[in-house]
Amino acid sequence: MLRPAARPCACAGPALTGESSESMEHPRIFLPEGQEPPSARWHAENGAAAPKRVVIADDTMTADTAYRLASEGVGLLWRSDFQNARQLLQALMRRVDKPRKPKRKQAEPDTTPGAAFHRHRQIQAQRAHTLSMLLIPFDADYTIPLGRAPDAREACTEAWGPGMEPCVASLRELLGLIGAHEWRKKGVEVKALTARIHPHYGVFAPIRSEYVGLVAGSPLPAETLAFDIGTGTGVLAAILAKRGVARVIATENDARAIACARDNIERLGYADKVEVVEADLFPEGRAPLIVCNPPWIPSTPSAPIERAVYDQGSRMLKGFINGLAAHLEPGGEGWLLLSDIAEHLGLRTRAELMAMIEGAGLQVIDSKNSRPQHPKARDPGDPLHAARSAEMTTLWRLGLR
Repeated sequence: MLRPAARPCACAGPALTGESSESMEHPRIFLPEGQEPPSARWHAENGAAAPKRVVIADDTMTADTAYRLASEGVGLLWRSDFQNARQLLQALMRRVDKPRKPKRKQAEPDTTPGAAFHRHRQIQAQRAHTLSMLLIPFDADYTIPLGRAPDAREACTEAWGPGMEPCVASLRELLGLIGAHEWRKKGVEVKALTARIHPHYGVFAPIRSEYVGLVAGSPLPAETLAFDIGTGTGVLAAILAKRGVARVIATENDARAIACARDNIERLGYADKVEVVEADLFPEGRAPLIVCNPPWIPSTPSAPIERAVYDQGSRMLKGFINGLAAHLEPGGEGWLLLSDIAEHLGLRTRAELMAMIEGAGLQVIDSKNSRPQHPKARDPGDPLHAARSAEMTTLWRLGLR
């Protein structure tokens, strides 16, 4: 999935007042008095600033005390057994997710889909912030100096680059990158490829099979050349190559995604057909087939990986639609893969989408729908169940008017 230009450092975040230019590039967290070193490099994938206050946490700290401090934005630097830290994180999750009665009578909440969506996002952001306060120390080579700690050196290096000095990150982020490392090793089975795609850390995995199936099953307008705009893991470029397209140019502007796509294309044996290039949206030239699966929800991402789902101001969607005519060969087709969940959430209307297409000098040749199969679409307890249960993913075949 195409994203805004990658930042030079994945751990980048707001610098604290008075820091040097070096620490502004690599943010630091200041540790409690008496700790050695007194500060360490700070890692936060979402660019969050380090906690301004940090205290030592160990097995003597109760879950209630830890929850109170974390809720206040106090960092808890863990200094005991690693597995006990995982248990404490689970205890914090239970406290965060526990329903609470309001202290005073409140006005009835706005129940419109858009209001429910924004309320859900706010709750999720607050939850993530509280849980991110449980911190884990790392040595310069990413060894975790705690009892029963896993060997996360390879996972950390994949996500953060080579180790340089002692650092600190949240336990929640560490568990996420360990999970991403396992996904990268194991891969994600893609039935349309009869093979696995191996997502890298920070690159959205092709777990939504409906859009892949739509590309695999729609009639090709030509087999000479295709552009895959915002290739992500490279899955759609690989599908096109497998279907017989002689040459595919796949674009990306995120460094992790470029490396990921090239790795997958090489693994699958399509390096002679697929070229992964760095570009913001379109490569140079024209093609008879141009495919794009932009982020589906016009909202602000809160972390880099969310740029595959949230498209602030519909930047990528509008960029693809508005630039398509200049890159399509006569008689060619642009395939726009888009869920209508934004419509069910009240964030965009079908009329607005059609106006974008018409205003760009395009027309809808045909469309094909697929209903999502992910578990949340069938979970009535999900806060966005009404929208998810009605969601439909569409392949819009667009042509020049």
